[in-house]
Amino acid sequence: MKLLSWDEGRYALGVATMDQTHRDFVDLASQLATADDARFPALFNALLDHTREHFAAEDARMRASRFAATGEHIGEHQRVLAELRGFNRSVQAGRMQMARAYVRQSLGEWFELHLATMDAALAAHLKQVESAA
Repeated sequence: MKLLSWDEGRYALGVATMDQTHRDFVDLASQLATADDARFPALFNALLDHTREHFAAEDARMRASRFAATGEHIGEHQRVLAELRGFNRSVQAGRMQMARAYVRQSLGEWFELHLATMDAALAAHLKQVESAA
């Protein structure tokens, strides 16, 4: 089981808004990993809402800054949102076992890989664009 915990040295990308959004994501995922059945549905719904807003903001920044890998990155966002929506339907119907396994086993690994690859590339691009402006 890989529980997420914010690690500034590993996770900070140097773009303040991205870093804060990622801190919030890690905090929600961490709370979910240890939530009891009474709190899990509301927290999972909060994670879905947060992630939807997080991805929409990133998608808009990619488009506005003409990031080269926008299509691939947005596609990954859409894939993860579809997974979260599917799990959320089950959770809200009282079936939490698969969502719990996803949070405890897959979500952290996905976050770390996505952050180290796609988000790191986006952050580097944004820093370059912003320093040229």
